Order: sequence, then structure tokens, then C-alpha cells
Amino acid sequence: MAQKENRKTAVIVGAGPGGLAAAMLLGAKGYEVDVYEKQEVPGGRSGRIKLGAYTFDRGATFVMMPQLLEELFEQAGRSVHDYVELHKLDPLYGLYFDRGRTVLMPSSDNEETAKRIQALFPGEEAGFYRFMTDESVKYEHVEPLLRRPFGGFGDYMKSDAIKALPHLKVTDTVYGQLSRYFNDERLKYAFTFQSKYLGMSAWNCPGTFTILSYMEHRYGLVHPKGGVAALWDAMVKVAEEHGVRFHMGSPIERILTQKGRATGVRLTGGETREADHVVIGADFASAMNGLFEPGVLKKYTPKKLEAKKYSCSTAMLYLGIDGEVDLPHHSIHFADDYEKNVKEITESLTLSEDPSIYVHNPSRLDPTLAPEGKSSLYVLLPVPNLKGDADWIGRREELKEQMLQRLEQIEQLRDIRGRIEEEAFFTPQDWQDSLDVYRGATFNLSHNLGQMMAFRPHNEFEEIERVWLVGGGTHPGSGLPTIFESARISVDLIEKADGKTRKSLAPQVMGTAGAAK
Repeated sequence: MAQKENRKTAVIVGAGPGGLAAAMLLGAKGYEVDVYEKQEVPGGRSGRIKLGAYTFDRGATFVMMPQLLEELFEQAGRSVHDYVELHKLDPLYGLYFDRGRTVLMPSSDNEETAKRIQALFPGEEAGFYRFMTDESVKYEHVEPLLRRPFGGFGDYMKSDAIKALPHLKVTDTVYGQLSRYFNDERLKYAFTFQSKYLGMSAWNCPGTFTILSYMEHRYGLVHPKGGVAALWDAMVKVAEEHGVRFHMGSPIERILTQKGRATGVRLTGGETREADHVVIGADFASAMNGLFEPGVLKKYTPKKLEAKKYSCSTAMLYLGIDGEVDLPHHSIHFADDYEKNVKEITESLTLSEDPSIYVHNPSRLDPTLAPEGKSSLYVLLPVPNLKGDADWIGRREELKEQMLQRLEQIEQLRDIRGRIEEEAFFTPQDWQDSLDVYRGATFNLSHNLGQMMAFRPHNEFEEIERVWLVGGGTHPGSGLPTIFESARISVDLIEKADGKTRKSLAPQVMGTAGAAK
């Protein structure tokens, strides 16, 4: 390895999933890396929350495409299984329709899922098999596009993009695509609700994103013991093993530039840190508005950022519950009129009187998150982002009461109020004020056609040289798998910019210890 004084340096702004992945990879490739994070814990909007003896994930609650996580650690010369226990979920989740009278619990085994569909929706199992077959072809064509940068229109002319175009279904919607396979509306919802992972409506989300449901059913979901935040601990440890330095509770005030090129960063206390590269892992729009001197940016000015489309937001309840809860690890409780509910959130930007709600109940599987015999319950209500006119401060208690009432409509939670030992409540205003999430849009920039691939902010930032983007606000988009891919893409581009050959600079030590259970 080169002497320290000859090593290239990088500063990473934010220790969210993208920043952590970039730190691991750059450290493994011999870069001298410093990570600055405003919060005291890693993970960004998906960091860990502790309330008394209870532990919660703030944001993401599961890992999709675990093989991508394995690849990420391999590239850093490690095995994820040596750091985290990954437990495969079966069922994937419980889907509750008709106020709980109809419950579909898809399995990680497709044959079993088909049987469960047949039992509840006779004759519809054939549509499931057709969906999985067709989506496997689509995924084979889309997947390569998620692993490389889109820096301009020329990237659409490459062979993989040309071959993929007929399969992308960009002129249709997720709901429209699923209507080709299923007749029962409830079954369509069972395969379209994943649009919410992007903070979008299935009636507006491009048909490309039916692959989200396919990936769940094809590759399964896993729960890291200790919660998703256990991954962030593992990634910090791997990065530190490669010499990366973490500065928690240390916000960046400015990215320093000279003649259109980044030279380093200035901390809020006035200290400066020079670097060859600056990697932005913070919320995209908030970073553009706050990290550069006014007037430096032309493409991403406050006015132009305001005009972009953003995902919905979420209201969150984190509840420490006395006793166990008889619900699956993940459960979604659909509104009677789900389409109306979704369109209120994403189009009219109003609070629904009859909302859908998601409940995460990990304590049945993972005893580390709550005291023995008790439960850490995470409750998510999709709501409009701050572009709507809801008075989130004035209506805070009203919204919290609405969520509790909705929970009480679930048979297994009718007595929940008397069992609450710890609680925290989070609104879209809190996402913005506490975690710098622009407009409280928890799933970042929307994934409409005008904000995908080359139309999304580029991994190699267009306005300032030697600035690189990772996270949900750049290509390939929101969600942990794509955020990890954004880091791999940007690190590859950094190496190219430095004239290095694309090769793994860390030995691969893929192991089997603690494999998914």
C-alpha cells in the first residue's frame, strides 16, 4: 500500500446506509476516509432508537435482496455473516383485508404462496405463476441498469438499456401491470403496495417497479438480529477495520469549493478538512439547500428543488408494549377503500379518515429488542409530505390519537393503550426538523419518469467536480438495495477519476458462519 501521505482522501457527509457503504468500500480500497454525521448514531433516517429497555429501528425494518448485502461485504473483504445474524422471514408478511376477515400470508416458498392464494382467491394462483415468470425476464433486463451510472442520454444507447427498453413497462403503472395477472382487487393490492417503498401510489408509479414485489417473492426478506441498525454497527466496524474514522455528532456546515471543484468541508465549529473527494450521503434536497454557498449551484437552486416531485411521508409510533403481540413480524392492515386512501396521501395531500397502517412486531423473532415477555412495536402510517397543508404541529395529538384508534381496530391490539410502557411519536415535521429530511419526504425524490436514471441527480455530481452522491436521492433510487448500489457505483467512479483500474483491492473472505436462519 502507498505511504499515507500519498493516499487519496475522501470525506463522507452523513453516516446513512449509502455513506456507510461508501466508507466500507473506499476504506477497503486504500483511501483515507473521514465520515461526519450530525446524529449520534449511524443509519441516518434508519438509525436506532432506544426508549428505556426497548429498542427500535427508526426507518427501514427489513432487508430485501440479501445477496446484495453479501456482495457489498465481500467487496470490503469481509462476510456479513461474521458480523450479523440474518434470519429469513416466513411468512414474508401478513396482509389484512376486510378489517382482518381476509388474511393473506405469502411464504418465502412460491409453491406455498400459490396454495395460500388458491385457498383465499380460487383460480388466481395461475396469475401468480405468470407474474413470477414474466417478472423474472423483466428483472434480468432491469438489474444491469441498477448497477451502473446514468450520466447522460448516451447511457440509454448502450446495449443493456436498448435490450431492456421493451421490458421496462414505463408507459404503464404498477397497478395497471398487476391488473393483467389478478382479478380480485385485494390480490392486486397484495402485489402493488410495494410502491409505498418508494413513497408513491401504485396508480402513478411506473410499471417498471413491479420488480419490487417480484424481488420479495423471489429472494425473500431477512431480519438482522438486533434490528436493521445492527447492520449499521457492522458496517461501521468493517469500515473502521480499514482505517475509516467516524465523527458522530459532527455536522458539516459547508462543502468548500474553488473554481468549480470541491476542496473539502467546513464543520459547524469552523474547523476545515481538505479532501480529494467529497461524498454526499445526506438527504439530497436538504444537502443542496444547506451545504453549498448560496449562488454556487445553478441546476439545484432552492426554487428548482422546490419544483421537483417528492415521495409521501410517514407518521410513526414507537411503542414499548407489555406482553406479546399475536401478529406476524410484518403486517399491513389495508383501508376498506385502499385506492382512495393512497390517492389522498399522494394526490390531494390530505389525511385519510380510513387509513392503511403498517405494524412491525419483531420481538416474537428477536428477543434482543425488548425485555422478556414484552414487545417493541413499530407503527407506520403513510401520510402526505410537507407540501400538503396539514398543521402537523397543531394536529400532532389528533394524529397520534387517530393512529391509536386505528390500532384498536385490529383484533390483536384492541387493548393496546393499557399496555404501553414507552412511546415516541414522529410526524413529517419531525422528519424535517430532526433529521433534515426535505419536506419530510421519507422516501426522498419521487421515481416518476422525469426523475429516474439519467433524469435523477447523477452519482458523479453534475455541478461541482469531485463531489459524488450516494443514497436514495441519486441513481438507482430509494430502498436499501438500491442505496447500496449507489455507493458501489459512486466508488467505482471515484476510482476511475483517480486513474485506478477497477479491481477488488480487498481479499474476498466469504464465509458461512451465522448464515441466514
